[in-house]
Amino acid sequence: MRIRTLTRPEGSAAAPTAKGTAAARSQDSPARRSSQPSRRFRRNGGPGRFAVFAAPGLLAYLALVLVPIGMTTGYSLTDKNPFNPPTRWVGLSNLTSLFSDDDFLKALQNTVVITVIVTLVTNAGGLAIALLLDRRGWLYNALRSVFFVPVVLSAVVVSVIWQSILVDDGLLNAVLRQLGVDQPPGWLSDPGLALYTVSWVIAWQGLGFCVVIYLAGLQGIPQELYEAAAIDGCGPMKRFRNVTWPMLAPAVTINTVMSLIGGFKAYDQIQVLTNGGPGPNTTSTLAFQVVQTAFNGNHVGYASAMAVAMLILVATVSVIALGWLQKREVSA
Repeated sequence: MRIRTLTRPEGSAAAPTAKGTAAARSQDSPARRSSQPSRRFRRNGGPGRFAVFAAPGLLAYLALVLVPIGMTTGYSLTDKNPFNPPTRWVGLSNLTSLFSDDDFLKALQNTVVITVIVTLVTNAGGLAIALLLDRRGWLYNALRSVFFVPVVLSAVVVSVIWQSILVDDGLLNAVLRQLGVDQPPGWLSDPGLALYTVSWVIAWQGLGFCVVIYLAGLQGIPQELYEAAAIDGCGPMKRFRNVTWPMLAPAVTINTVMSLIGGFKAYDQIQVLTNGGPGPNTTSTLAFQVVQTAFNGNHVGYASAMAVAMLILVATVSVIALGWLQKREVSA
């Protein structure tokens, strides 16, 4: 049997070997890789396009946040009064005077009480409601929307609605009289109850936000963890303590910090429901005191010092709470 061999025609190029091809690719790939980022950067528009998209947000943040903070800090070092010029430099005397100002200290005390109540009620109530609504079905979806409605409403609208319910001749006291209560409580007129009533209204409006955050956290927990815990013989309470609660650590962080900030800056509900009363500074808060001092008393410099003290307090508490809660996330 003959074996025919194929011979390459003279002058034809040799076929590239596998090693040669790999070597060529290895030689070309660094240059190609090095050119890809620059080409992609040029194709995406470079720094010009980034500046175009970032400029509106940065300008808005500068104009609406940083500039007002800087102006307020500057005013706090003066005795600015628009109706009593000229403005004089007083340094830190406004800030030091706050520690001996009874109105400011009373407002600080009220603010701390409101913040504690709002933080506890919204987190405890939001978690309980989220656990009840963590089910499938159109009814539970509808209830989720119902609980979130107060969050999207204006604080003034919510306060007006609750004022019609809580005044002495309002709906709540009318119902209590029908039930046989001769002298129902003065929810907004009693100095001993007004602060707690306002705190409840603020917590009620912020409850829906906590419910949504906790629901998102619950739906992100893998079901395999619950199945493994059930196989190990864990009951509902043990599953909550060992699975649900540790996995909800990020949601607890978000809700706690947001509730703290919301309690410290409470103003609208105070203005509408009690106007700082019913007694002298009974329900006055730091934000309410700042507005009253600046616009009713025309002491812009002193009110700015209050605002700076409030900013420092809120920032300090928020940073401490955030750091502590984030450590809990890591340990959980």
